This record gives sequence, C-alpha cells and structure tokens, in this order.
Amino acid sequence: MTTTLQTLLADFVFQEEGKQSRTLVEEQTIAGVTIPVFTNEFWTSKQRQAHSLHEVSYRACFKPQLPRFFIERLTRAGDVVYDPFSGRGTTMLEAALCGRNVIANDVSPLSALLSRPRISPPTVAEVADRLEEIDLSSEEESNVDLSMFFHKRTLDEMISLRSYLGKENPDEIDSWIRMVATNRLTGHSNGFFSVYTLPPNQATSAAAQVKINSKRNQQPEYRNVRTIIRKKSAQLLKDLNLFQRDTLRTICSKSQFLTGDARATGDIKYDSVQLTVTSPPFLDVVQYAQDNWLRCWFNGIDAEEVGKTITMSRTMEEWNGVMSGVFRELFRITQKNGCVAFEVGEVRNGKIKLEESVVKLGVDAGFNCEGIMINQQQFTKTANIWGISNNSKGTNSNRIVLFRK
Repeated sequence: MTTTLQTLLADFVFQEEGKQSRTLVEEQTIAGVTIPVFTNEFWTSKQRQAHSLHEVSYRACFKPQLPRFFIERLTRAGDVVYDPFSGRGTTMLEAALCGRNVIANDVSPLSALLSRPRISPPTVAEVADRLEEIDLSSEEESNVDLSMFFHKRTLDEMISLRSYLGKENPDEIDSWIRMVATNRLTGHSNGFFSVYTLPPNQATSAAAQVKINSKRNQQPEYRNVRTIIRKKSAQLLKDLNLFQRDTLRTICSKSQFLTGDARATGDIKYDSVQLTVTSPPFLDVVQYAQDNWLRCWFNGIDAEEVGKTITMSRTMEEWNGVMSGVFRELFRITQKNGCVAFEVGEVRNGKIKLEESVVKLGVDAGFNCEGIMINQQQFTKTANIWGISNNSKGTNSNRIVLFRK
C-alpha cells in the first residue's frame, strides 16, 4: 500500500461538474512519527450515487462512497473486507457488491438484523406473497403504551407482525420483512408506521412524542403495515440487477456476521483480513438506548443492556483504552500488507483530533501508519448533529487514518 496509495492520493485530482482540485500534501508529526496528510475532495454523494440497498437509516453512518474508495483500490475479488463497528452495514454491503467476502461485527444485535438481509435479498414478489400469508389480525396488547406514535389498527398489525417474527431461525424472506419493518417504525412522512416524529434513526421518548403531537395538533392516522413494507422493499431493491443478485448470493454463503466486543473476535482467523474500513463510536456523541429503544422493543432486544456494552467513553483516556484493544485485535486478523482505514470524523467543534490518538494506537499495536486522508466537502447540515460548528468555513470532513501491516 505504501508507495502505491501515497502516490495515488498525492496525484489525485478531484473533478466534478467543471470543478477540479489537486490534493494538498503536508507533513505532520504525531507520537514521534512523521506522516503525510492528504487533503482533497476525494468523493461526493453526486459523484457516485449509492446503491438503493443502502437506504436504511442508522445513526452515525458514513456514506458508501467512503468504503468504496478503499475497496476498489486496495482489494481484489475474493479478498476479505471487515468492519468491527458495522452499524447498518455500509462497508459490508459495498464490499459484497464489489464481489469481496465480508465479515461484519457490532456489539448491537440490531446491526446484523439490519445488514445481513440486504446481502440475501428476496424479490418484491416474494415479499408481497409472504406478507399476505401473515395473519395481522391478532388482538394481543402491547406491553408498553405506544398510542402517541401509532393508530390502534396500525399498532395491532405491528404487534401481530412482531409476534410472528419472534420465531427462531427465520428464513431470508422473513428476515427481510423484519429488517424493513424495523426501519419503518417511526419517521416524518407517511412512509412510516407512525405519526410525524423524529427521523427514523433517532426515536424520541413517549413523553416527548406527546408534546410533539400537541404542538403540531396531530393524532396518529392509520398506516397499512403491509403496504408500507412492500413499498419500502421495492425502493430498496430497485437498483438490484441479476448479476448483483448472483454476486450477493455467493458472498452471503461465505459471510460472517458477529455480535460482540470488537476487542475479542475469536471467530475471525489470524491473518485473514485484507482490508478493514470502519468508523468507531465517537466518545459519547450518540446515545444508543435513547435512539434505538423502539427498534429494540420491536425485536425483543433489551436496549438498556445493549447500551451498557457499547463504547460510550466520556474521556479520551477511556476511549483510548478501548480502542487500543481493538487495534491489537485488528493486527491479529490482518494479513501481511493488509490495510486499515480508520475514519474518525470531527467531534466537539473540532477541538478533539481523534486521528492523533488513532495514529499512536495503531503504531503501538504494530501497524505502519501510512498517512491521514482528509476528504473535505461542502458543508451539510447533518454535520451539526455531531457538534461541528464549521458552517462559516462551509466544509465538512471525513478524517481517515491509514495503516498497513
């Protein structure tokens, strides 16, 4: 990777809609190591539209263009691509679409639930047929009051579906339906089961929803669960062609989806991974239990218990302690000359430079640090969620530390 990737980044010229810019190359000394820093607009959402299968909401996920950049340049068909903090499975799906074998890990069981079905997708017709077979007329009561979110008929259908999906070893079609339903619980359009509320990746509390309803003078309207799942399935599958479906089917048969601590992934073989592309939890920016309580309820998961196991470090010392263990494990499973692209973004108004800590952590684990890549783009309002106040500068950046074994 060293000479090839450094040369590639240094010589990279960004071009889009008549714009172009050359990569700025500077040097920075971190923990006694002098490394190059490459700054440019290496990709944008316009440059390559993401595949429709990615359109599943999840808090704190990066754009598919990020892992695609490294997968295309640092791996070949059949290589193993890994993400220890998989989230909604962005790296996993991009790698699978490129014909790479995949390993995905996340401490949250929601991750595998949302990601695995998308590399073994059914057809829209199969989904529609299965939905018609499911009895949604159960009169079972919810164990929590959700009347502020859902019309009674909608909630009855949801509870019936929840009960049906609670069986062990669901097949690919049921797993897909569960994934789509989990993604359609709450949102701010009639494409969700709920009345108008927060975006789907950030569930509000029941008490807060009562206030939203009062302020907007709204009441939950009936939403047809079957119709919404069919429509979302069609949206997710619209870009999928026969070649990609065959590719995903092949990859799925060899894939690994792990649920556990990224510091202890004994199911992954030594020296087996060619490329890791990941983005870890950024200190205590995201509150797992608060954001995912409704998704967890639907899937019978204890959100509070899972939240306790997620890296929610309040200090850099705590965060470094956890990530040092992650890097030791990454070094164990990475092949010789294999690579790690570790994206750390910006947190706390840019005052904390996580990349500086990451360089030391990777070097201490045994990796060679090949540089820091900064993908600098036009500012987007989403960045404000993470505490970035650089609107005056008009930019929003991904900061990726690059390592080689």
